[in-house]
Amino acid sequence: MLILTRKEGEGIRLGDNIRVVLVQLKGNQVRLGIECPNSMRVLREELYQAVRQENLAAMAADPANVQNLPKQILPQSSPDTPNSQ
Repeated sequence: MLILTRKEGEGIRLGDNIRVVLVQLKGNQVRLGIECPNSMRVLREELYQAVRQENLAAMAADPANVQNLPKQILPQSSPDTPNSQ
């Protein structure tokens, strides 16, 4: 891990398209500003880990449950409900 020292308002560059700036020091918190292309997703570490865990859980889903998914999502048609065609 590369560790750098920065003062408020100073930044670092990651390649040509990413800039990270130390915006504010407040107690034991640091506020960072991140400039990057809109196509790049930026997530806090804890959110990234939560999304990753959800994706892993989804990949481990029982295929039998996946086959039943459309039946659970789509409402069952009843004689009183007209079919859309």
